[in-house]
Amino acid sequence: MSYFPPCSRAVLLAALFCATSPVVQAQTKSTSTKTTAATMASATSNRQQRLLANEAKIDGLLKKLTVEEKIAMIHANSAFAAGGIKRLGIPELMMSDGPHGVRAEQGRDWKGVKNANDAGTYLPTGNTLASTWNPALGYAFGSVLGSEAAFRGKDIILGPGINIIRTPLNGRNFEYLSEDPFLISKMVVGYIKGVQDQGVSACVKHFAANNQEAHRNDIDVDMSERALRELYLPGFKAAVQEAGVNTLMGSYNKFRGTYATENAYLMNDILKGEWGFKGLVMSDWGSVHDTQKAMRNGTDLEMGTDLSLMYGSVDQTASGANSTASLYDRFFLGNAALEAVKKDKSLEPLLDDKVRRILRVMYATNMLDGAKRKPGAYNTPEHQATALKVAEEGIVLLKNEGNILPLKKTTKTFAVIGANATRENAMGGGSSQIKAKYEITPLQGLQKALGSSAKITYAPGYTIARDQKADPQLIAQAVAAAKAADVAIIVGGSTHGYDYSKWSDNAYDAEGFDKPDMKMPFGQDELIKAVLQANPNTVVVLIGGGPIDMSAWIGQTKGVVEAWYPGMEGGNAIAHVLFGDVNPSGKLPMTFPVKLEDSPAHKLGEYPSTPGNELKQTYKEDIFVGYRYFDTYKVAPQFAFGHGLSYTTFDYSKLAVKPGKQSATVTLSVRNTGKTAGAEVVQLYVQDEQASVKRPEKELKAFEKVFLKPGESKSVTLSLPADAFRYYDEAKKQWY
Repeated sequence: MSYFPPCSRAVLLAALFCATSPVVQAQTKSTSTKTTAATMASATSNRQQRLLANEAKIDGLLKKLTVEEKIAMIHANSAFAAGGIKRLGIPELMMSDGPHGVRAEQGRDWKGVKNANDAGTYLPTGNTLASTWNPALGYAFGSVLGSEAAFRGKDIILGPGINIIRTPLNGRNFEYLSEDPFLISKMVVGYIKGVQDQGVSACVKHFAANNQEAHRNDIDVDMSERALRELYLPGFKAAVQEAGVNTLMGSYNKFRGTYATENAYLMNDILKGEWGFKGLVMSDWGSVHDTQKAMRNGTDLEMGTDLSLMYGSVDQTASGANSTASLYDRFFLGNAALEAVKKDKSLEPLLDDKVRRILRVMYATNMLDGAKRKPGAYNTPEHQATALKVAEEGIVLLKNEGNILPLKKTTKTFAVIGANATRENAMGGGSSQIKAKYEITPLQGLQKALGSSAKITYAPGYTIARDQKADPQLIAQAVAAAKAADVAIIVGGSTHGYDYSKWSDNAYDAEGFDKPDMKMPFGQDELIKAVLQANPNTVVVLIGGGPIDMSAWIGQTKGVVEAWYPGMEGGNAIAHVLFGDVNPSGKLPMTFPVKLEDSPAHKLGEYPSTPGNELKQTYKEDIFVGYRYFDTYKVAPQFAFGHGLSYTTFDYSKLAVKPGKQSATVTLSVRNTGKTAGAEVVQLYVQDEQASVKRPEKELKAFEKVFLKPGESKSVTLSLPADAFRYYDEAKKQWY
């Protein structure tokens, strides 16, 4: 059985109303006005222009730099630092991983730093942020990152990650935002502006088509130009032109035969050409493979190749030879690039352009000419409050049969079941790991919320371990606890792996590894079924990075909550939602299929690779990713994109569409008809009825989160510019 949001009829009505208006029909006829990339770029206020404020000064520095010094500027000199020319007052560029906190110090040699002040704010992960559908929280989230990066002396924070969630199995989905390019675009702009307003550069990643971790270093991805333009690029374009991101990271994979980081079409033609990107392109750690291609095809800064040179991999916890100065000279943009430039003078302007871009970023982050940067702050109460707010707004109430939620604090006995109830997750996931100052687990949050007014019995129920199956003894203990309690709360779901200190122990929601399937690991299905049979008043809270197969028990449980990886304040946020101190307002940023086989990447496309060729892959599902597939092909999901319940109810009325020449304005009234204050996300979808190409059943093109007191009404205005109705014509290489 599938569950859809109570507002879905109103949202669909808005979508269909727009779809039948004259403006939509006009956009899809063969006589429709064509729009070139250049025209679209000129119509948009491109924030990249702000990076050009110091060109004369940069010209002067370029004249003073020797060729050898310029080469030293374009590759790393340690694990997370690059460049630095002391005689000219040019400092090193210092970087740190994000994207949901400033990573613990790795040292210049990957061995860490003893006694470092690096325990900071562990924000909720990217999919939690996206589930808020609140761009203002995107800005607040980015502001915390930027402030803490500044405090730690970092110039660039390596985030946000915005790759499209194509398959539920991608191990890094937890870092990313959504399956929908419009939602990504709206959330990423605030995030980047929040970071960069603190005087630190954001680094949007991973460009492009890095949608899985399996074979991420060598898979060759192919897709239609239409899929590239309509789905996989818009988030990056918004990051570049609307947010004005200073830096961008190339991905590991190949794209149409060439590694993405050295891909002329992606980097030179689209990013720097069509979009007018003026900042620097850095490699992912170890994603450069060829000196000539990196020099000519848009790579400005090479990072992380020391991992490949030392260990033959990008394992960031491997042990082996020490890094040395000569190691960095062996980078592709090290001595090899120096020799290439000396032999071929046509490479000199390309080298100058790379250094110019690096210097632009340095000026933008107040690193040159004695400029002062905001000092930043670290793990303050205000930052912790932001972490809590994002978690509270990001938690999604998936099912609430019989209004089992919110729970009553007057209940006398609770059974809390599940290893995830006591598991800390900050140090999991790979390069996004955070050393948190503290982390409130779900059990701790529940204990704090109830105090001494109720009895809580805890039973782990399952063990997180490699190849772990259902444990009859642990299940029996959990069943006994559930039978003895008025209410049972199961905290289950996924994990970042086993031993978080070992890269090789990454699993499920983690860098470098995809999930083996969508099933709940460690025998949790057996556990949940047994507990539900013992106590029907059971609520399931899921921790994890995305969809999980609930088919074994979803029909028997009354309440299900998706909590994602909710950060350092996650336990408090979960308790606040479960007991009604916070009315849930999160909406799914991705579709939850009933089973893996229903996912378009697995039903229509190729995953993890082309049959018979593990290093090739074609996105045969084309533009039909996520809800675009489920809606168009009439496949019922377990929970739909945009779904999320509330403890109150909302009414939509006075819907009107005012068509413009190539646009539309939609107005409606939203009223809180319940007795509890709450927030509703008004989602506007567009349907094309007369397209000359096959288009999805509907596409998200506007949304707004509305906060309403009981009985309160607000008027909502949503704008649909011309871009909201266009599709990409592959034959003519234009938007129509």
